[in-house]
Amino acid sequence: MAEGISVKNRTLSNFLESNLSELKSKGLYNKIDSLQSSNGPIITINNKNLINLSSNNYLGLATNNKLIKAANDATIKYGAGAGAVRTINGTLEVHDILEKTIAKFKGTESAIAFQSGFNCNMGAIQAVMDKNDAILSDELNHASIIDGCKLSGSKVIRYKHSDMDDLREKARSATESGQYNKVMIITDGVFSMDGDIAKLPEIVEIAEEFNLITYVDDAHGSGVTGKGAGTCKHFGVSDKVDFQIGTLSKAIGVVGGYVAGTSDLIDWLKVRGRPFLFSTSLTPGAAAACTESINILIEDDSLVNKVWENGNYLKAGLKALGFNIGHSETPITPCIIGDETKTQLFSKRLLEEGVYAKSIVFPTVPKGTGRVRNMPTSAHTKEMLDEALAIYEKVGKELEII
Repeated sequence: MAEGISVKNRTLSNFLESNLSELKSKGLYNKIDSLQSSNGPIITINNKNLINLSSNNYLGLATNNKLIKAANDATIKYGAGAGAVRTINGTLEVHDILEKTIAKFKGTESAIAFQSGFNCNMGAIQAVMDKNDAILSDELNHASIIDGCKLSGSKVIRYKHSDMDDLREKARSATESGQYNKVMIITDGVFSMDGDIAKLPEIVEIAEEFNLITYVDDAHGSGVTGKGAGTCKHFGVSDKVDFQIGTLSKAIGVVGGYVAGTSDLIDWLKVRGRPFLFSTSLTPGAAAACTESINILIEDDSLVNKVWENGNYLKAGLKALGFNIGHSETPITPCIIGDETKTQLFSKRLLEEGVYAKSIVFPTVPKGTGRVRNMPTSAHTKEMLDEALAIYEKVGKELEII
């Protein structure tokens, strides 16, 4: 018995050691840094203050005093945890209020809150799609969509990124084949690595032409596009998209995810969404803070306007310096370096000079497209962005990137 365990341990150790070494040698190893501060426009790592350009806290709401008070008040009233899954007795008043607020925010009949945006895609896709169905998925969709599609057992047909001709042809082929009971189109609303926006009007048109289910994961659009209400609102197609997926951990500033849609869809997800059925619900504090955040966005779009102003300012500055910023249409602004090792070095030198901008390499993005992704927020000042641009210029010239 002991010998068997020892052999297994050696096998695992050899696997881990060789593969970790390979990742490090190719510039694909990701070092995790721990913050000694909140995740605001300035963060502290290893006792050093840095301009933070890597946060998803787009609107600066993670540190908003109203959200903190809402979380504290709910925690005192309901407890630190919900105590059960939603379907037993883990549904508290704060969860009901949150879901009604989300539906109002998204302009849908109903909504359901999950523990994370990743869980939304794990639960919602497989609750509706199965081995007798097909899914048309943009080739640059988020990992959670890819995994959700796999779990469903459906035939996954990838179409070229935002290529509507390719999508139409594959939709035609899938529907005319007679092989599938249902066919669904899934796309991100905003693509997180490049900052471009899905062509939702064309996607909706194709869906109507071939009677396809539409599914939009708007994790990076909710709170940013459509004056905060998301990419479906941005294009005026909210009433034509069956599934609107969003996160509560980015622009909303807390944690969790949601699906917004018809009452029947949400009722179905409450009886068939596996993360909803088998995981303890959002903490009361998180649910209350999310509600407070969404109400702020419903009442005032000044934070949304500010993140766009800062995003456009940083984008223009980086482009003027000569960086390759791709084709971003949102505040997300990549500096595409290409080589993974050089990308890691670029990020390291930025940190040493006072800017925290994390390198993004394979498998998050395709090999040879390594980049530093910049995420300006509404909390950044013009002075912070100017200082960051000066550091980018210095390091970019030093490494002969610009």
